[in-house]
Amino acid sequence: MTWTTQALRDASRAGDFGRVVKLARTAARVSQKQLGEACGVSQSAVSRLEARGAASYDMTLLARAAAHLDIPARMVGLAEHTAAQAVDGTDVERRKLLAGAAAVAAAPALPTPPAVHAADGQTAALRVATSAFRRMDGSTPSRHLSEAVAAHLRLVQTVAAEAEAAEQRTRLAAVGSEVASLAGWLAWDMGDNGSARTWYGTAIKAARRSGDRLLTAYQIGSLAQFEAHAGNAPQALSLVRTARGQLDPVPAIAAAWLATIEALAHAAAGDAGHADRALVDALRHTAGIELEEPPPWPWVFSFTAAKVAACRMSCGARLGRPEWVLGTQDEAGAQLSSGHDKQRALLVLDIAAAHLANGRIDGAFSLATRALETGLRYRSGRIVERARALRRTYAPTTPARVVGDFDDRLHGVYL
Repeated sequence: MTWTTQALRDASRAGDFGRVVKLARTAARVSQKQLGEACGVSQSAVSRLEARGAASYDMTLLARAAAHLDIPARMVGLAEHTAAQAVDGTDVERRKLLAGAAAVAAAPALPTPPAVHAADGQTAALRVATSAFRRMDGSTPSRHLSEAVAAHLRLVQTVAAEAEAAEQRTRLAAVGSEVASLAGWLAWDMGDNGSARTWYGTAIKAARRSGDRLLTAYQIGSLAQFEAHAGNAPQALSLVRTARGQLDPVPAIAAAWLATIEALAHAAAGDAGHADRALVDALRHTAGIELEEPPPWPWVFSFTAAKVAACRMSCGARLGRPEWVLGTQDEAGAQLSSGHDKQRALLVLDIAAAHLANGRIDGAFSLATRALETGLRYRSGRIVERARALRRTYAPTTPARVVGDFDDRLHGVYL
C-alpha cells in the first residue's frame, strides 16, 4: 500500500480516519467482514467506522483496524502512546489524538549515549552508529542491513586492534559485543539460526572481555530469547538464570525483560502456569523502570507494559490460549502500532493464531496474509516460517477461499 496517494492524504488531513481505513482495506482486498473478525467486532461496526467522517472515534477500534491493515499511526491521528491507552474503548477527540502525535514527534529520537571518556570520541561515535543500525532494523530488510553491520563490525575490530591503551580496548570490546549481537539478530530474522547462535556466542565473549556485567547479562539474555523462540525451553531457562547471576542488584529493566524471556521459555515447554507467573513478575518490575530513565545501555528502546502485554500474546499463541492473545491486544496497542514492521507482523500472526483457534477462519487468514506480505517485503525468513507454522495447524478437506489466497502467496517463496 502506498501511503502517499492524494486520496489518503486528503482523508487523513481532513480527520476522516474512517475513509483512510476504507481505502486501506479496499487496497488490501480485505472485506468488512474479515476486518471485523480480525478486530473482534461485527461487519456493521466496521461499516459505521468507515462512514463516520470527520468526527470523534472509538480509539480501541481505530487502533485495531490500523494495526491489522498496517496503516501508519499518524495517518489515523494515533501515536504509539495513545494507542497504548486504547484499553477503555472511550471516544477520543481528534484534537487530543493529534496532540499526542505531535508530542511523540517532538520527543528525542535517540537515547542519551552512555558515559565515556572525553577523549574517546571514536568509541562514542561507533556506539551511536550501532544504535542507529538497530533502529533501522524495523524498516529495513535484514539482508541489506547485515552487509552494513558486518562492515561496521570489521571497522570496530580494526580500531580495537590499533588501540594502544588497555582501557580503550576494553570499551571497544563492549561496542564489538553490541555489533555482534545485532548481527545475530539479523541472521535470526533471515532464518539462519546457525549463524545467529555463532554471532550471539561472539557477543557474549566480547561482553565478558569488556568487564561490563550488565552488557554480559544482556547478551546472555539475547541468546536465551533466541532459544526460547526456537523452542529450546531448558536451554533458554538455564541462560536466563545465568544472565540474572551476572547482576546484583538487577536493574528493573533487566528484571522485566528477563522475566518475559522466561515466560516465553515456559510457553515453549507448554507450562502455562509458570509462564503466567513470569509475566506477572515482568509487569511488576516494569512499574519501577521509570525511575531509571533513560534506559541504561545496552538497551536502546524503553521497556514498557505494552511489551509485557505483547509477550503475553506470544505466549498465548504458543500455548493455544486464545484468550491470552485476544484479551491483551489492546494493552499491546503501542507495539501493534509501532514503526517496527517486522515485529508487528509477528504479533499479527499471534493474533491470527488466536482467531484460528476460535474458528474465525476468514479473520485469521486475512491477518496472516497481511503479515506474510510484510515478511515477503522484508524477506524475513522468521516471519515466513511463522506463517508456515500457522498454516500447518489448519488442514480441512476443502480450504476456504481466503486460505487459498494465503497459500498462493506462501507457496513458491524462496528467500
